[in-house]
Amino acid sequence: MRAFTLKVGAVALTVVATLASALYVTSHLKNPAAPLQPIVLSSLSGGDVTLTPGVRPGDVAPMTSTYAS
Repeated sequence: MRAFTLKVGAVALTVVATLASALYVTSHLKNPAAPLQPIVLSSLSGGDVTLTPGVRPGDVAPMTSTYAS
């Protein structure tokens, strides 16, 4: 009986965790207006596909840091 209770508890915990993560993911979808969403296909003319880079360099000074433990 103790083993059966442990198995039922494990299954219940798994189901609850799966449902909770599914609810979290569906409520935190990507924002389509996010600034780092690149436009990959710029033109479709005559069946040709032109790929363009989606990240452009900024005009701010570069910031680098190194962490060593």
